[in-house]
Amino acid sequence: MRDATLAGADGEAAAAPFAYGPWLFSHNGAVGGWPGSLASLAEGLPPDELLSMEARCDSALVWALVLHRLRRGDEAGQALADTVLDVAGAAPASRLNLLMTDGVTISATAWGDTLWYLVEPGRRTVVASEPYDDDPLWREVPDRTLLAASRTDVLLTPLKEPPA
Repeated sequence: MRDATLAGADGEAAAAPFAYGPWLFSHNGAVGGWPGSLASLAEGLPPDELLSMEARCDSALVWALVLHRLRRGDEAGQALADTVLDVAGAAPASRLNLLMTDGVTISATAWGDTLWYLVEPGRRTVVASEPYDDDPLWREVPDRTLLAASRTDVLLTPLKEPPA
């Protein structure tokens, strides 16, 4: 269980990674004002999706919001970016570093917490909250940024602030 999960949350079901099909999802951070701050966003989910959630914590609801977008056909990066902007608009004090992979690509957001990446040319790309060694190739992702990574390439796209 992550340290931002409130006591009494649904045990292992509340711990990352959340999974569906090829997707694995993790949230590093916390939703400010949880749970009331996201009530209006939860209302936008189909009842069967909301009622089938295995956990009742902030990360599980954020995952449900992302997954709803994926099921509608959104691409991974767009689903993460739009979810972060919606959650940040509803709960401005949130820290929303989201990470998702299908085993081939990685999509992640830096929103309120550190995020780093390392590209080892021709070998792999690593995305982490912090560097785990002193390799000079580590690069910090700027706050409020969407990262899209493959084995050999990383694309960083600034995220716009949600409307006030």
